[in-house]
Amino acid sequence: MKLDTSSDLKRRILFTIFILLVYRFGTFVPIPGIDGEVLKKFFASSGANIFGMINLFSGGSLERMSIFAISIMPYITASIIMQLMSSMYKGLEALKKEGEYGRAKINQYTRYLTILLAFFQSIGVYYALSNPENNAFISDSKIFMWTTCVSLVSGTVMLMWFGEKITSSGIGNGISLIIFVGIVSSLPSTVIQVFDLSKSGVYSWFTVILFFASFAGFLMLVCFIEKTHKRIRIQYPNAAMMKASGMADSSFLPLKINISGVIPPIFASSILMFPAAIVQFTGADGDFLVSLLRRGGGLYLVLFSTLILFFSYFYSSIVFNTEEVANNLKKGNCFILGIRPGSATSDYLDKVVSRLTLIGACYLIFVCVMPEILITQYSIPLHIGGTGILIMVNVVLDLVNQVQSHMFAGKYGANGAPRKRRVRVRA
Repeated sequence: MKLDTSSDLKRRILFTIFILLVYRFGTFVPIPGIDGEVLKKFFASSGANIFGMINLFSGGSLERMSIFAISIMPYITASIIMQLMSSMYKGLEALKKEGEYGRAKINQYTRYLTILLAFFQSIGVYYALSNPENNAFISDSKIFMWTTCVSLVSGTVMLMWFGEKITSSGIGNGISLIIFVGIVSSLPSTVIQVFDLSKSGVYSWFTVILFFASFAGFLMLVCFIEKTHKRIRIQYPNAAMMKASGMADSSFLPLKINISGVIPPIFASSILMFPAAIVQFTGADGDFLVSLLRRGGGLYLVLFSTLILFFSYFYSSIVFNTEEVANNLKKGNCFILGIRPGSATSDYLDKVVSRLTLIGACYLIFVCVMPEILITQYSIPLHIGGTGILIMVNVVLDLVNQVQSHMFAGKYGANGAPRKRRVRVRA
């Protein structure tokens, strides 16, 4: 007899695949009033570079101006804003500690903020595409502004609902999987482009093999760093009594090397794209500024690396509050081996986190800057970049962990005891 948990896992996987297929279908449904030929010329020009990140996360739907053109980015931005405000504003911080009710209220505020941000982004997309020099709309009628806003905001709300349904009824983090599918959809075009260049004689077969081997090694490096933890030993009270009864008298506090995740490169690239976006939306004469901050340039790489370093320290201090962790350990009568509870524990954790953040920031700079150099200086047709690779690896690792958790629950049950198979006896 098959276990119920196994069938439940299959149902969750099939449901997730179905929702993701619906999402991919929606990326090819265009909004009304778009001239496809003008749109292709617009994205072929240098002015389309400011939409590169959104187009990457949306799986190319921005380039096609589909209903999912701005993708789930407004929700990501709203979630980051709410997370920052929860650590700075006492009211939200207290609400976050109220359990399920507090989390539900914060999620509700995040949804409202997502709709507001999606509306402003849709207006920005409209004005960028309705530029008199390359108007991508079939008419100058203002009705297309409202159809664009309604279509793009509705698409973002639908994706937000898709993500929540995957998280609750499917497998994995829904929002992350939607971004993952958008990023992975660009890989086939990269592979085809590499083989086309090899056939035309631009690349030799040795170069192609070296490219794929280097990409695989790059992925393995990212996987290794993302799975590596610094383990800090925590001692429980009554250690002798617990050891005598056969229980573990200590545990470990795992700290990732890359504590801040993918947020620093996203923030850094967004800030560097902001001046070019202002020039593009307003039509101002800013060619010198745009050329100065061109992707892959020396100044761009220096600023990019500096901003990643800054946001790594800034965001890690929000994600991992050393004072709060030290107080929780003290309340539980636990302590770090060799460190006194209280302020001494907080100072020790500050020192450890600071060192890990520096290592993690250097790792992020290498992962994000190296693809930029290869793309701009050596014309390597790699569309996803370092940020996309980081997101891909983290989503896959999280998905594997969740599948293993479901399989473990099916094998051992909720209490950790092995499940007993039912034997059907025939009369």
